[in-house]
Parts: sequence; structure tokens; C-alpha cells
Amino acid sequence: SNYLRLLSEMMSHQSGVICGEQINTWVGLLRDPAIVRTKVLSPHLGRVLTAYMNHIVKVNWDDIYEQEHPYSALIEESWDDNDDYNEWLGNMRSKASQLFRAIANMEPEISVTIVHSKLRTMLNAHYNGEPRDRLNLANNELTVKSTACIQIEGATQPLDNILSGMPSWVIDNGSYDEKRMKIRSIVQPLLSELAKMIVSWTPSDLWLKFRRTTLLEALKHYWKYEPSTLPQGVDSILTYLSTKDNPPREELSDDVISLRKKCGVSLVAVSKEVPHLLVPWLAQLSDSAKTLLSSGDLSPTNEMHLYEFLSCVATAVENPVDRSNFVADVVSNSIQKIASQSIQRSIQSPENFLAFLGIAQAGTDPSCVANPEFVRKVTADFSSLFSSLNQLLSVGKRCHEAARKRANGGLPVERLTDIDESAAQNFPDEGPVSISDLAMNDPFVPLWPKILPTLLQVLDVAFQVWHPECQAVLLRNSTQRYVLAISDDEAFLATKQDSTVKGVFGKGGTAGSIVSGIDRRDLNLKPRWSGWFNELRNTCFQLLGLLCVQRVLYAPEMSSLYPRFAAVMTNPNHLQSLEHRHLTQYLKQFIEMMMMSCPATMYQTHLTAILGPVFEHLQLRFQYTWGPIIATGQVEQSRPITSDNCAQVADQLAGIGAKSWLKAYYQRSGLFVGDLDSVTAEAASEKARVELTRTFADMMQTTLALKGVWALVLANKAKEEAFKKNVAKSTRGPKSRVVNDNKGPSNADGTKRTVAQRHIDSRFLNRIDKLCHFLLLENEQIAGYLVLTVIQCLEYPDAYTCRRCTRVVHRILEAVAWVERYTEILGSRLFSVAIKTIVTEPKWAVGTEWDVINVIRDIYDRLVLGQYLLPGGQGPGLQQNKDPSNPTRFEQTKVVNNPLQGGGISVAPSDAPRRVLFEIGMSEQAIIELEQKLTTKRSAKDQKDALKDVLRVVAERIKHSVGSSLERASENEGLLHNTKSGVIEALPEKLVTHSMVKKREGALSSQPDKNEIAASHLFG
Repeated sequence: SNYLRLLSEMMSHQSGVICGEQINTWVGLLRDPAIVRTKVLSPHLGRVLTAYMNHIVKVNWDDIYEQEHPYSALIEESWDDNDDYNEWLGNMRSKASQLFRAIANMEPEISVTIVHSKLRTMLNAHYNGEPRDRLNLANNELTVKSTACIQIEGATQPLDNILSGMPSWVIDNGSYDEKRMKIRSIVQPLLSELAKMIVSWTPSDLWLKFRRTTLLEALKHYWKYEPSTLPQGVDSILTYLSTKDNPPREELSDDVISLRKKCGVSLVAVSKEVPHLLVPWLAQLSDSAKTLLSSGDLSPTNEMHLYEFLSCVATAVENPVDRSNFVADVVSNSIQKIASQSIQRSIQSPENFLAFLGIAQAGTDPSCVANPEFVRKVTADFSSLFSSLNQLLSVGKRCHEAARKRANGGLPVERLTDIDESAAQNFPDEGPVSISDLAMNDPFVPLWPKILPTLLQVLDVAFQVWHPECQAVLLRNSTQRYVLAISDDEAFLATKQDSTVKGVFGKGGTAGSIVSGIDRRDLNLKPRWSGWFNELRNTCFQLLGLLCVQRVLYAPEMSSLYPRFAAVMTNPNHLQSLEHRHLTQYLKQFIEMMMMSCPATMYQTHLTAILGPVFEHLQLRFQYTWGPIIATGQVEQSRPITSDNCAQVADQLAGIGAKSWLKAYYQRSGLFVGDLDSVTAEAASEKARVELTRTFADMMQTTLALKGVWALVLANKAKEEAFKKNVAKSTRGPKSRVVNDNKGPSNADGTKRTVAQRHIDSRFLNRIDKLCHFLLLENEQIAGYLVLTVIQCLEYPDAYTCRRCTRVVHRILEAVAWVERYTEILGSRLFSVAIKTIVTEPKWAVGTEWDVINVIRDIYDRLVLGQYLLPGGQGPGLQQNKDPSNPTRFEQTKVVNNPLQGGGISVAPSDAPRRVLFEIGMSEQAIIELEQKLTTKRSAKDQKDALKDVLRVVAERIKHSVGSSLERASENEGLLHNTKSGVIEALPEKLVTHSMVKKREGALSSQPDKNEIAASHLFG
């Protein structure tokens, strides 16, 4: 059409801004299956692809400053400065990825022809770095700003996106129709020549090696189908891992470190994509890796990448015994290190551990922390422990990922049998499974009996360092206190960054803010300790999460270790001493993983011992953390301690006792921030407090199938049921997917659905039902503290937590509203908290009011009116009939034992919610009228509007009589008094933010006006 031709002709414009404004249009057109089928876009895609490939090549801003770029004036008009351009380029490249993949999927011949021509021309022009500009004067090599490096860097993304976006029929050896076979006969020779060009290119400059590595990594999509050049490509990357500086220097330069790191990442990426194709060369690859590892020249990161690379390849070995033996050989060095006498001795007690990290020595000789020789020794000792654990984690993760990709989906069964959905399911593997059976899929699991005892001991001593009595000793010492501090990186994450701040060590970063003037790059232990403990603690938590998801924790062989496991992970002193930031990781990386992975038959034996103490502790911690803020609205008590007052806080321990000390400890999120400024310190405390409650809310959503993997299982089930009702509906994924080359069924989110997925989903459905029942109905300690904590979260001044907890509350009501012992806590405690959140109209709750009102509706319907709702508080109130044998009671719902279908009601109407309404000032007649409205008009909208009307009257009555420590929303902000109609105004064509306006004004005020570029100059 003329419109499309005009759009494509505009691509000749030399300003990226003009082309950038079109990218959403082209992506949108390519996402529409109806348009794609007409082939109306095909004549224009070559020009579009070429234009965007040209515009994602980075402009060297030095050329603009020096007016050496042929379009300097145009570029200066298009962007304010280099930062503005870089921000645009990042967004442009992100959107271009979708475009390149979509074009490759629709027109593979055009895409491959263009990218082949582009790379051939580019390599011919810059084979040896020509024109060799902007050189490093020290060694006459290219730099990252050299023209050759910039041009090749710009070609990497299109190559990767096009190869990944191409349909499989273009490269594989299948039989297809004549048209596809003709396209394949054109494309395959071009791809073969392209791969050979990249593999045979042997640059000598360090930065050209870096660029070649990125091109080799992109070939992984091609190697899946044609691996003839794969061995040579992998060998090249392995060779680059030993790259040294030219001329050689004592410590590697940042450029060499970057190249080595990129090589390691590329090796892992290739091995994850084509592990089975590398198996024939496994022996040679292993020898090459061992040569590199024995050289002693690799950094811990390089070593970790090599271990991951080998483990990924090993997972493709067919024989399970050979597979396990090879993985054991790969990580044998790491296991030997953590089992060594020096490491075992260092983790026997907190005193030994503090000496191992140089902390004890700093107490008697503070100058040792800056002694270069001592710093290097302590750093090497810690690296030996941490790197070993981190390598085990990396290899374990790769093995687990590969196990899940096997034909059986990682299930410990010999073969997958047909599922009879009409009958109750009994899965033999949903119970204790031996390590030998688990090892049939995952070669890492036999190593756990050797790893777990040391892992638990490391965690035990690390936890003890944070015990109050140990903290008191460390905080009093002007050097040792920094062990307990947050790191510079955590301080940076607590700040509100903008695009002008270039990381922790950049201008405006937080490097040297915790230990004033010293950061972790300096040869000094003080700023390193905090980061070491963070890394060690998080790695250990992730290893425990891996232990759970690999199901080794539930194996019979591990039963003797479980008492020790539970004792360490639920030790009351350990839990009490954790800072908020530590507990956040504990919940996210361990507790959530354990709940999701535990077989349904083992909840009582394995979850009870862990979840009971954890939920009890969380309820108390949340109460102490948020209580003062809710009561006073002030945050003074939540300010973290600093170097100026930490000794005074330490001295308080003996006077006020551990319990009172811990209460204040939770109020400040447990943070010690060293020499950090007060503004950032308060931001760090706020961040830690909010992240903890949000993590808890998200964890409960995940474990109750309200988000995450289990929610997808329910969505798949709903999709299948809808399909059965309407056979005309297809099983394909969303029609708006850019690349939808899926063959066969797909999940509800559009991803491919494997053969084993149906069997996995059946087991997950069983766990979804059983875990909800276990958490809320089988253990009084777990259920009581869990429900209390969720109720508390509804009144914490954080909209994110409140909104997500409303979803959790609906699931609780669906599961237990029919249980008599829950009636009082739901009808009084929960109902009153929800009512308070609405009628006090706090500013923080703006935007969550309808969610909370729907909770009020759900409670009142189920406990008072004999109505139940659809899952999630959706739909109208479904009225139950009166019990014929007892007119004062209702009949129970047919789905009372199935919360996922709506759950049950209280058959005996409760007066608890009525008492709450009466206590807030509603008359008996008003309550009767409200119930009549809720009974006669049961749609969701009518019921919520009725509740909103009565709560608005209450809010107005108590507005001046009941004070609130938190800021109240204005009438224009709050829901109750907002009378605006629900009209959504159209967004402006271009989003202009306040910061953009200020930036533009600043640029205009600091620069003289320029003449406008004539319209005749806009197009070439």
C-alpha cells in the first residue's frame, strides 16, 4: 500500500529518531497474524531491516563533539547529549530485538541475505581492525571506541535475533512443501558461509577477540541444526580464556578481565543450547578445561564458568552412572576444599570463623586490615571457601535445569503412564524417593551427603556472628563493627538513582560511603567483610533451595541429617538475630522453595518442623517492625544505627535485656550503616522493611497458587476446560506473540507445553490442594500465626503488600470460612482491620480501596449472609438455601472442600461482623438495610457499591473524632468521597515526564539558540 511504502521510504532518513518513532508500528503490524498472512509487508521488510540494523550501530559521540561525523548537526538536534542518546539507543535496541525476530520468522530469506551481506562487508572492511583509529597508545591495539569495534558490535544483536527468530524448517533436514524447500536451498548455503566466515576469522587485537566471541555465541542457534563448525568455535572461546595483556603485566587489565568473563558466559550459553552435540568431544573439552584450571591463572568467576560449561555438557551424557561420575569429577576440587582441615577448623566456632576472616586479629591489631600481605592471605582464604560453594551452586543449578528438560520432565519415574483425570490420582513419586532414583535424571544429587554437613555448619557460624551478644562486642570496636554493616552496593540500591549515576563506583555512587573513603577495591578488609558475609549467606540459602527443588532433602538417605538441618534453620536465636535483609533472602531462596518442592505426603514430617517456628517468628517481627509506625506515624525509631551511636546501642543490651533490644533492632530493620549519610540510611531502612513484607506477601501468593508456576497450572486447567466447552478454540498460544513457531499444545502464557508437562501439572494440582489444606487446617501453630500475619499486613502502610494480601485473604476465606474455630478471627479481627483501612482513608491505601472492600464483601457474604463467591472474590454472591431442618442455618456449598471452586460458608450466621459495624457507629436498622441490599442485589458491583456507601457515612462521622497517625487521603484522592466518573482520558501521543521537561529546559538555558535545519536537509 502507499502508506506502507511511505513508511519504508522514510527509513532513508539519517536521524535515528525518525526511524525510532516507527518501530512500534512495524512491531505491531508483524504481531498481527491476519496482516502477516496477506504478505503485504514483505516488499518493505528488506528496507526496514536494513535501516534498523544501521541505526543500532552506536554513534561515537567524540565524532559529534569534533564535528567529524557527516551528520553531526542533525544528530545534535536529535539528542541533547551523549547520555540522552545512550538512553534512546538502549530503548531502541530493546524494541529492535522483537522486530528482528519477527522479520526473521516471517521472511527468513530476506533476513539471512541482508545479515550475510552486512557481516561479509563488515569483516572485509575491518578484518584487521581497519582503519585502526583511536588506538591504545601503550600497545597500539584497538580500543572499545575504535571504528572497527563499534561496527562489529552493532552487527551482533541483529545476527543473534535473526538466527533465534528463524523458523526451524529453514535449517533442519525435514521434508516440506516446494516453496519452503526452495527458500531453504537459498538460505542454508548463506548460513554455512556466514558461520565459516566468523569461525575462520582470527583477529589479534583484544577487542576484536571480544567482538568475535559475541558473534560465535550468536551461532549457537545455527549450531543446533548444523554443528560442523561447532568444535572449532568452542575451541576458539576456550583459547581466549587464557588471554593475557600485551605487553604482559603483573595484574590483568580490565579489558582482559572483560574478555575472559565474556568467554566464560559464552561457553555456558553455547553448552546450554547444544550440550548433546558437544558430548562426542567431552574428553577433549575436559582436558582443555583441566589445563586451564591447573594453570592457576583463572579468576574464580572464570573457574565457575568452566565448571558450568562442563556440567552442562555432562548432563547430555546418556548413561546416568557415567553422567554422575563425570559431574562428581568436575566438582571434586570444590568438595575437597570445603572438606579440608583448614576450612573445617575455621567453621567449628564463631571465634574460629572470625579469625579465618581476619576479624579477630583486627580486634587486637587494627592496622592489620590494611596490611597488603595479610589482606591478600585473608582474601584468598575466603575465596577458597566461597568459590567452592558458589561453583557447587552453579553446577547444581545447571544439572537441575537439564534434568527438567529431559523427556520425563525430571520426574523420578521410569516412564510416564497415561493420566485418568476422572479418578483420584496416586503418584508413587510423591513421597520419599531415593538418591539413586533421583540421580537417573540429575547427576548432581549424589553429592549432597558430602556437601550438606559443611553447608549447615557454615550457616550456623555465620548466624551466630549476628547474635546480640556477639553484635555487642563487634559494635564497640571501631574496626570490627564494619562486619555488621551493609555494603556499598546495598547502600547504592537504597538510593533513587537516575541515568547520570553510573553504578556504585561512578560519579554520585556510594563507593566509600559505609567505611568513609575506603571501598572494596582498596587493599583493606573493612569494606570487604560486609560483602563477603552477604555473598556467603545468599549462596548458602540458594544451595538449600537447590537441595529442596532437587528433592534430596526428602530422600530416605538424608533422614539422619534432617534433625540437624531443622535445628540450624529454625534455631530461635538464629531467627531472632537475622536482619530484615537476611530474612528476606531466607524466605525467598529457601522457605518458598521448600514449600513448593515438598511432596504432598511429607508435609507433616518435613514442613511442620520448619514452618511453625518461622511463621511464629514472622508474626512477632512484623508486629515490632510496623507497630510504632502505625501507632505514631513517625520513623525516628526506625533509623538505623551508625558509627556515631553503635557503641551506645551495644551498651544498652546489658541494661534492657535481649528481648527489648531485639524489639528496637526490628524497628530499625536490624541495620548498621557505618558512616553512611542520614538520608540514604533512612532509605535503606525503609527499603529493608518494605521488601521483607512484600517478599512474605509474594511467597504466600506463590504457595497458594495465586502467582507463579502453580498459578500457570490452574490457568492451563481453565484453558483446557474452556476448550472442552468450545472445541472451536485452538490450543495455540496468544495470537500476539512475535514468534509463534510452536508445534503442538502450548501453556496459557503461550510457552511450549511439553509431553511431560501434563504429568507435572497433575502432581502440582495435587500439591496446590494439599498445601493449602495443610497450612490452614492441619497445624494450629502454622495456621494461627500465618493468618494473623496476613491480617496484620492489610494495615501496614504499603499498598503493594496490602493489595497482594487481599488476594491471599480471599484464598483463606475460600478454604476455612466454613470452619467454626476461624469464625471469630475472620469475623472480628480480619473484618475490623479491613473496615479500618477503608474508613480511616489513609493516603498510602489510595488505589487499593476496591480490593479491600471486596475482602469486606467476601467476609460478610460468607459469614453472615450464606453466600459464597467465585475464586478470588470474583462474581456475584451465590446464595445458599436455608437448611430445611433448621431455618436459622444455611445449607453448605457443594464445593466446601474445594477452595479453587469457591469454597464454603459459615452455615450458622455469625454476629461478629455485625458487632464490628455496630461498634463503628452503624445502627441496627442501617445494618438490616445493608443486608437487604446485599441479599437482593448480589452482583459484585452492586454489593461493593452498597458497602462503599455505608462506609462513606461512617468515614465522614469519625473523620474528626478518630485520629490517625498516618496521613489521610484528600477527598479527590480517596475512593469514598471521589465523585468523578470513571472516564479514562486518552494518553498524549508522546509521553513527556517532568524530568524530561527540566532536562530540556536546562539544555536550552545553557546553550545559545541554533538555526533550525531546513526541511530540504531532512532527507538524504
